Amino acid sequence: MTIKSWAEEDRPREKMLLKGKHSLSDAELIAILIGSGNREESAVELARKILQVTGNNLQQLGKLELTELMEFKGIGESKAITILAALELGRRRKENVAIELQKISCSKDALNIFQPLLGDLAHEEFWILFLNRANFILGKSQVSKGGMSGTIADPRMIFKAALNHKASSIILCHNHPSGNTKPSEADIRLTKNLAESGKLLEISVLDHLIVTQNGFYSFADEGLL
Repeated sequence: MTIKSWAEEDRPREKMLLKGKHSLSDAELIAILIGSGNREESAVELARKILQVTGNNLQQLGKLELTELMEFKGIGESKAITILAALELGRRRKENVAIELQKISCSKDALNIFQPLLGDLAHEEFWILFLNRANFILGKSQVSKGGMSGTIADPRMIFKAALNHKASSIILCHNHPSGNTKPSEADIRLTKNLAESGKLLEISVLDHLIVTQNGFYSFADEGLL
């Protein structure tokens, strides 16, 4: 059965108009994005099949490549782009909400900034959060982008960026795509070196977070800073 043959109140668009967006399932929302299915499946059925592949996890769906989505019958390039664009908008919305916190009082405040940004990436990135004397956020910046097992963080680039932002303190953050939050020996060594260098410039390194999709590690919370 096609969606057009369903009762009007069961069609995703009509259901949204009648009952509101929160009444729709993930599959129904994706069905609205793709508009149509294929000869054997309605848009909702096709959307359910796509979600099943990712364990009904929108975070995992956001990790799929364009070509992987196009492997589903009925999903061409245009529909695949629409799905990925919608998921990216959702990620950015979450990031913007986090930025509105403005002041960093603990490691979880910093986590709310970085986890939406880095948590579900398949490669490593290194970022800095710049703070003033009252720990209000002045901005954030990507220092480096690497592969699945590492990225390079240049101390000179880090403190140059901090000076440009007139930051009194910084919080470091990088992700582990493996899901392991434990710091490596290189992570510990880098953090200690940056903390010592920061003292000379009177720029405090308040914390270094390692984030994954489902967890995090704070050097400050663990007494390593």
